[in-house]
Order: sequence, then C-alpha cells, then structure tokens
Amino acid sequence: MVKNYEAHKFEDAVAWLRDHGFDVLEPAGTTNRVFLKKNSVSAAIEKEPKTGAAKVFASPGYLVSGEISKLIDRGYQKFLKTSKTEVPATADHLKAIHEFTEELKEATGLPSLYNESIGTVSDSYQYDRVENRDSPAADRPKRPWEKAEAAATAKSGSGKKRA
Repeated sequence: MVKNYEAHKFEDAVAWLRDHGFDVLEPAGTTNRVFLKKNSVSAAIEKEPKTGAAKVFASPGYLVSGEISKLIDRGYQKFLKTSKTEVPATADHLKAIHEFTEELKEATGLPSLYNESIGTVSDSYQYDRVENRDSPAADRPKRPWEKAEAAATAKSGSGKKRA
C-alpha cells in the first residue's frame, strides 16, 4: 500500500534538528537555506518556495578536509570522494552517514525507504569491470583479454603466407 508523506515545514525541521544536537549554520547572503553538521557529517536543506516544506539541497556526506564528500562504491570498497581527494570509507564513516541520514529524514518528514534503512546508499557506483561501458566501442580502452587476443592474432597472422 502506498503511503502519502507530507514533508515538514522548513522552520519545524530546523527547530527539530537544533533540538537533536545538529549544528545549524546559516550562510551569509542567503535566506531559507541552512547547512547542517553532526558527528563529522554534513548536508544542506532549503525551504521549498511554494509549499514552505524542507527540502534536501546537498545530500549528506562525511566531511573530509572541510568538504562534504560523496560516497562512491567501487564494488570491493566504498570511498569518500571530494574535489581534492579520495579516501577509503571505514565502518565508522558509514555508520555516521547512515545515522545522520535517518535523523535528517525524520526531521524533514521524508520517507525512510527499506533499502536505504538497512545500510548506507552510495552516491555513485563505479565498478571497475564496467567502467567506460557506456562509451562508444572505439573510445573504450582495450581490456587485457582484448589486448592478448589482438597480440595472438597478429602473431599467428604474421607467420602465414598468402598465395
């Protein structure tokens, strides 16, 4: 059964977040937008102009060198990626992001989906075996097996004589 969720008003969400230990930072020169921080995780919410509801502006990410990181899943390991660096994500990082996200959803009235509630969801999935698969075939780098196949073909083809 589908449930209708009603987002909480921006002011109510900000008050709830302050009451639950979040640092609420209001950037200079902007109105109706705040940055949130708790346990080295940060995000931003803003006021929806038409409804006045709280809306996530910048999704939660662990702070790395003062910058909100994106969580990247490479199949074998999750990483925290910023514009300057990329570091392996630890269990403590993932737990902090997960708890922050759940509290943010409670404050804003956004639904907490099952697949997101059982673990941390990455911003991007970049498995090494499928990297560049969406690029045209001519633009893709040769895979090791393709290089070996081309070398074997060249080797066997060079020894044949043409009539």
